[in-house]
Amino acid sequence: MILIADSGSTKCDWILVNNNGKQLQEKIRTKGLNPEILKEKKLHKIISSSQELAAINKDVTHIFFYGAGCGTETPRIMLKKILEDIFPIAQVEVTEDTMAAVRATLNSDDEAAVVCILGTGSNCSYFDGAKLHQRVVSLGYSLMDDASGNYYGKQLIRDYYFNHMPEAIRVSFGNKYNMDADYIKNQLYKQPSPNAYLASFAEFMFLNKDSVYIQNMIKDGVRLFAKNMIMQFKNEIESVPVHFAGSIAYFSQDEIHSVAEEMGFKVGNFVRRPIEGLMSYHTKRL
Repeated sequence: MILIADSGSTKCDWILVNNNGKQLQEKIRTKGLNPEILKEKKLHKIISSSQELAAINKDVTHIFFYGAGCGTETPRIMLKKILEDIFPIAQVEVTEDTMAAVRATLNSDDEAAVVCILGTGSNCSYFDGAKLHQRVVSLGYSLMDDASGNYYGKQLIRDYYFNHMPEAIRVSFGNKYNMDADYIKNQLYKQPSPNAYLASFAEFMFLNKDSVYIQNMIKDGVRLFAKNMIMQFKNEIESVPVHFAGSIAYFSQDEIHSVAEEMGFKVGNFVRRPIEGLMSYHTKRL
């Protein structure tokens, strides 16, 4: 049996399939497993605490894990060892979440494209038809991740406290969330996943997209992401599409198209959850 996982910092989706690509049970969901943020003990606990995963741990023969925070060697190796410990007979492959987006968004295996992730975090790579290329090393949510869920969460909180929100939006935001300063600081500086906490506010944008203030906020984030990330591949985007994966991208399609027209790149496909496209990809290659 094959277990495919697609993990952000907020949540991780697991799908169990047989060698013919048939899904064997309902999707399993755990908390996000970002090895750049969570310690080894916490990662192990999240996985081993899942009753659904525990029930199949001795039957899984292959694990393909795609995750945020898996783009550098040390965290990737740590997570691989944890999975090998919990799933004793499985061959384990751990790779960055960008490859999940690549394999799920491309129109063909050898298509060249720039592929972006806009979810809890953000990233951008160029796939030349065979290999993945990145020109910016991610320094994590506190310094990068433009146009991501945690980026927009931070912008919303800042605008609330600096009184930059339109009054009706500010009242609605304050009623929906606990905006007590001590509570916010506790979540940001004393809890284990501040990036996921920040990203939880992004839902508010999409519930209020009729607001010009919200529309401009989304566009500003996309412009910043395009400037810092997509434009690293300025020569490539003259001839290849730019695909997008992740919930933030999926619900920001109008704004992304608008910024693409401004900045001169061609928008390709949008995929909200890459994991569905990974099932056929891996079963075909066993």
